[in-house]
Amino acid sequence: MKSFLSAADFTRDELLQLFALAADLKQRSKAGRREAPLAGRTLAFISEKPSLRTRVTFEVGMVHLGGRAVYLTGTEIGMGSRESVEDVARNLSRWVDGIAARVFAHTTVVALARHASIPVVNALSDLEHPCQAFADFFTLWERGVDLGAMRLGWIGDGNNVCHSVMLMGALFGGSVAVACPPGYEPERTVQEQVRRLGGRLSISHDPRDAATGADVVYTDVWTSMGQEEERVRRLEAFARFQVNGTVLRFAKPSAFVMHCLPAHRGEEITDAVLDGPQSIVLDQAENRLHAQKAILLHLLGATVDDV
Repeated sequence: MKSFLSAADFTRDELLQLFALAADLKQRSKAGRREAPLAGRTLAFISEKPSLRTRVTFEVGMVHLGGRAVYLTGTEIGMGSRESVEDVARNLSRWVDGIAARVFAHTTVVALARHASIPVVNALSDLEHPCQAFADFFTLWERGVDLGAMRLGWIGDGNNVCHSVMLMGALFGGSVAVACPPGYEPERTVQEQVRRLGGRLSISHDPRDAATGADVVYTDVWTSMGQEEERVRRLEAFARFQVNGTVLRFAKPSAFVMHCLPAHRGEEITDAVLDGPQSIVLDQAENRLHAQKAILLHLLGATVDDV
């Protein structure tokens, strides 16, 4: 049994095997095949934050695999207030087969994994969003991108998604160039981890540095959930970091544009780019479903032949 808390929890070879599994599951789904390797299995989905893609893809993923998901809001559980994280983990371990947790503090998902006797998936924390990075790199892999030779330019906030993208990029040996305003760089501990993994990482304060020669241009919202009080200050700080047609011209003509969604159109990205021919944002969103199905099968020790 293994949990998935960080983008660096799997090796490169494990990721490639999981990509192949996700591709197989996607093909089966498109063909209307509905095997049930997780029949009788249940996933507890804990959410302290609003969610569209994460909730739907985990719940639908369990249905596709023959299992079920139980949705639990942070307010009804009250982890850390009404009941300790440790007790929540121990109780859920007696009832369900896995936990996916979308939380504020990364320490919460770490504590859940430490005290649960079942696999725990980080469905988002303030430090990382590994499921998003997994789906992103799977999306690039299925399009034939050489992940080891790829240059990915991240423009915007050095946030949780950025951390996971940096780490997964390091595992494949690719290059990640981050451009952000001063004071909004990725966490130094994550930068150090990326370099220990052998990743090629550069940090600058000019979006042209990240975009130049990029195979992929990636951005995310400037104000994430829980940062609403900082919105005005962030809009001012990030004004030069919009992904638009001018910035995109510095990238390779074949470059893909990525965004984990939801997007604040007209802020971090223009409509013309988000909806343009280089955008693969809906492919990313769709692949959350197939990628997480592969993760669930792997963590719960099942295969598509277990029917």
